[in-house]
Amino acid sequence: MLAALQSGGYRAVTIEKIALQVKRARTSLYRRWPNKRRLVAYAVVNELGLEPAPDTGSLREDLTAATDTLRRAFTGVLGRALAGLVSDMAHDAKLAESIRAEVLTARRLSMRAALQRGESRGELAAGRDLELLLDLLTAPFYFRALLWNATIGPTRSEKIVEYVLRAARP
Repeated sequence: MLAALQSGGYRAVTIEKIALQVKRARTSLYRRWPNKRRLVAYAVVNELGLEPAPDTGSLREDLTAATDTLRRAFTGVLGRALAGLVSDMAHDAKLAESIRAEVLTARRLSMRAALQRGESRGELAAGRDLELLLDLLTAPFYFRALLWNATIGPTRSEKIVEYVLRAARP
């Protein structure tokens, strides 16, 4: 499904084509995903994972896990399909709403919880702007994928986490 998104954009994705690919009836797909937007959001969540920042007991490890999910996902077909998806989101408010609600919000909640755990353990200064820290953590991945058609390797990913931790340090 993401390959169709990559090659032809959101308009190229149809329930009918997906049903043919997975050898299922369209009705069975519609029972699980009531529309194409929900199916695309599901595919993106599957590629990214819903909960990127597990509680490892260490803020550095939690944030490294979160950035690793982005790094791995954007290295694959999702990274190549992202520009088209974002473009389609700009023209389709319901698609944008679906992706924000089903993908981005859940991921940010998971990462925000990691920052809050770090704050309670004293790894993060109290009162830091958590939303800004989340933007600093994730923006480089989206920037590289969307504007440079490039990925971030493991070393740079670790540096991003390090810079965010420096900014957040007590």
